[in-house]
Amino acid sequence: MLESTPLPHPVVGGSFTSPVAPGTGWPDDPADATTPIATAAADVERLAVTANPAELAARITTCRACPRLVAWREEVAVAKRAAFRDEPYWGRPVPGFGPVDASILIVGLAPAAHGANRTGRNFTGDRSGDWLYRALHRAGYANQPQAWAAGDGLELRDVRIVAPVRCAPPQNKPTADERTTCAPWLDADLALSAPHVRSILCLGSIGWAATLASVRHAGWQVPRPSPRFGHGARAALRTPEGREVTLAGSYHVSQQNTFTGRLTEAMLDEVIGSL
Repeated sequence: MLESTPLPHPVVGGSFTSPVAPGTGWPDDPADATTPIATAAADVERLAVTANPAELAARITTCRACPRLVAWREEVAVAKRAAFRDEPYWGRPVPGFGPVDASILIVGLAPAAHGANRTGRNFTGDRSGDWLYRALHRAGYANQPQAWAAGDGLELRDVRIVAPVRCAPPQNKPTADERTTCAPWLDADLALSAPHVRSILCLGSIGWAATLASVRHAGWQVPRPSPRFGHGARAALRTPEGREVTLAGSYHVSQQNTFTGRLTEAMLDEVIGSL
């Protein structure tokens, strides 16, 4: 599904269909017309395990392995929200953001329909991202507190952000099968981060569960009984080489949590400051 009328990107201009075709000039688009496309779970496993960092990011953005998610993200990209009707929507899976050698890895739930699904970058263009990047800026991990579009100048310092599911799901609820299909992308991101990471911050229970599954799959030692998610929860993981990595939990920066006061800026700052 493609929007018939190309529109300019809010930062770089140009002319883009919705969803955005790979290799057409979108800021930081890692893919091009030659990037392989995963169309089934087996493809995801094969393409994730053989990828270097640049290939991994590119292959994530062309994935079409979950038909329900593909249909939803592209429908949203064409129908749009009224406030963004004059902008193109990314409408593709979203890769990791931040330096691969960062010592802090943040794992947060799937892209928002009109946030990362629109902008092509994790936690960018919605109020959840406003909360997260303000907190990272206060802690010195981001060069600016705003994140409104790919190409807006935002840079992360010593932090990398990935998602356990890379496409926007209906009602923000990926199915168990969709989480399983997407898991090899997270496994590959974890493998890239593993030599450098000292702390993993999980935003929400889905991110927590996905991270525990991924580190177990990679042969890390996990405490028994299995650590339970909660805001401020902490556990000591150990890599196969014997290095300790801190697992920390925070309520997700969703509007459901921030609007109700379940998560406050002070609470988020405290967790980030403990990493």
